[in-house]
Amino acid sequence: MKSDSIQDAHPDLRNLPVHVAIIMDGNGRWARKKLMNRIKGHEHGSNAVREVVTASREIGIRFLTLYAFSTENWERPQSEVRALMALLKKFFTKERDELHSKDIRLNIIGQKHKLPSDVLYEVDKSLEMTRDNKSMTLSIALSYGAREELTQAFKNILLKIESRKIKPETITEELISGYLYTSGIPDPDLIIRTSGEYRLSNFLLWQAAYSEFYFTDTLWPDFTKKEFIHILNSFQTRDRRFGKVLCSTSNDG
Repeated sequence: MKSDSIQDAHPDLRNLPVHVAIIMDGNGRWARKKLMNRIKGHEHGSNAVREVVTASREIGIRFLTLYAFSTENWERPQSEVRALMALLKKFFTKERDELHSKDIRLNIIGQKHKLPSDVLYEVDKSLEMTRDNKSMTLSIALSYGAREELTQAFKNILLKIESRKIKPETITEELISGYLYTSGIPDPDLIIRTSGEYRLSNFLLWQAAYSEFYFTDTLWPDFTKKEFIHILNSFQTRDRRFGKVLCSTSNDG
């Protein structure tokens, strides 16, 4: 039997992606296949979250971003939204001590003020506990939508222009990036989406300009450390040119 340990997989630790982002998709379909309620899929999906966070910390991934709840998800049936909020509250309450012990800093991107007050309390408590940790940053996208993020950034920049704190000619890509929820975090080197879907679903549209993508048919609750390492190995074989053409060193003319 093939071992799924990190050591046996031999990832090249000198060529790891600095930032990995994951669109965690397929909880509902996983539950449907097993004739379960959709919420059971979300519950089992939390096990995959724990496994990937632990693996990322062990391997040496510096930034991990997980797409947990989009701005569009608020339109789901209220019973499902309430259940998801309860799961989020449970996650932050249960996992923050473990995150802190592993020197992982928690970060939230999105409109966290829209979360129910009891969930927001646990989120803020977790953020405060882990704020000085340095080994890895775990960003969780909650009530997040890339178009909303960009719209808000442009509004804030416009306000600075109107108050003459910014001149239009000084606007650069770097300045715009500084007004996003991900300010201070490098753009993702690798974006993974599970469940066989091939779209970004309003996730990190600005930041994904030169990201590598990996799409897997695996439903999120079935996603394992073994597959994660396989994807990292695949990333390490890619030739990232960022739109440039590498000059040949041959003398062929």
